[in-house]
Amino acid sequence: MNIRVGFGYDVHQFSPSRELWLGGVKIEHTVGLIGHSDADVLIHALCDAILGAANLRDIGYHFSDTDDKYKNIDSKILLRDTMSLLRSKGYELGNADCTICAEEPKLNPHIKAMQECLAEVIQTTIDNISIKATTSEKMGFVGRKEGIAAYVTVLIYKSV
Repeated sequence: MNIRVGFGYDVHQFSPSRELWLGGVKIEHTVGLIGHSDADVLIHALCDAILGAANLRDIGYHFSDTDDKYKNIDSKILLRDTMSLLRSKGYELGNADCTICAEEPKLNPHIKAMQECLAEVIQTTIDNISIKATTSEKMGFVGRKEGIAAYVTVLIYKSV
C-alpha cells in the first residue's frame, strides 16, 4: 500500500469586524479572523496537510490570496477543490488529526459539528476526522488572545 503523511499549520489574527469560522462551522464570538478568504484557520491547515502529503505544494500556490476570485470565499470550497486535486493523483484521505490552539472561545461544544462538516466535504466518515482543542497556557500570540493557530497531520493512501 502506498501511504504518505502530511503536516499543515496556519494562523490568523483576530478582528472585531469579522465572523469566526472554524472547521466549516460559524461560531458565535465577539471577534472573527482576518484573511483573504473566510480565514478558517483549521480548513487552511487541513488543505496544506493534504496538499503536502500528495506533493502538490501548498494552499497559497493553488488559491492565491492576491486573486480576487478567492476574496471572502468559503474555505469549504477550497477543501473540496483540494480533495479533487488529491483524487486526481489517485490518493484518498485515510485520516486527519487536527489541533486548534485558542484561548477563546471554548471550542469543545463545536467539535462534533466541525467533524461532521469536514467529513461531509471530504466525503469520508466522521471517524476519520479527529479534532482537538487546546490553549497555549496564556503564552505567545494565542495566549494574548491575538489569534488562533491550527495544526493538522494527515495520512493519505493510493486508492487506485
